[in-house]
Amino acid sequence: MNNDFPRILTLLRKEQGISQKQAAADLGISQALLSHYEKGIRECGLDFIVRTADYYGVSCDYLLGKTPLRQGEKLHVPETDDSDTREAVPNVDRKIISNSIHIVFGILKKINSKSLTRQITVYLSCAVYNAFRMLYTANPKNPTGLFETNGGLSEALTDGRMQLSMAKSRMLLSGEKPAQGDAIRRDALPQLNSESLSMEYPDWAPSLFALIKNTENEHKTN
Repeated sequence: MNNDFPRILTLLRKEQGISQKQAAADLGISQALLSHYEKGIRECGLDFIVRTADYYGVSCDYLLGKTPLRQGEKLHVPETDDSDTREAVPNVDRKIISNSIHIVFGILKKINSKSLTRQITVYLSCAVYNAFRMLYTANPKNPTGLFETNGGLSEALTDGRMQLSMAKSRMLLSGEKPAQGDAIRRDALPQLNSESLSMEYPDWAPSLFALIKNTENEHKTN
């Protein structure tokens, strides 16, 4: 059993205000055994996982920490055209990134800060610029006139701009007032969690959750 199961098992019970004694009785086990499950001391069987998922009204995948969505919704990818189906994997990756960016700009719209939106836009633009320029210049036969910035400096300049944009964004989000523009009030920051994101962005949230999961899996391998 993974480390997420004990944590989520305990969280669900406490969220619903159910005592450990009551939950154990409802689930047909002793309180001592439930305590061991919640502390990760003992592992349970599949039948207990299914019973517990039904008891708390969540999916088994959520209970095991496999998805941040309580009902275990699958990744939704919008309909594709014929050309997309020839390259299914790149298309899914593209949709994951595109849908996730929709949510980022949706949150920026709520915060309603031109300065913050500008900084995040610069950061994302630089990332795309770097990726495209790397692909473009990989073939020496491609004409160099498309870019004005010296190739030897380009990546360092855009990486530096990305770091600066993130620093300015953090400053704005912490409530500091920039040289130009207004500071962001704390009460302007939306409260976010997997449930609210799923409700507000039902078509895009699964992509964002997949992006987070994929990125953090990459972190573990490096």
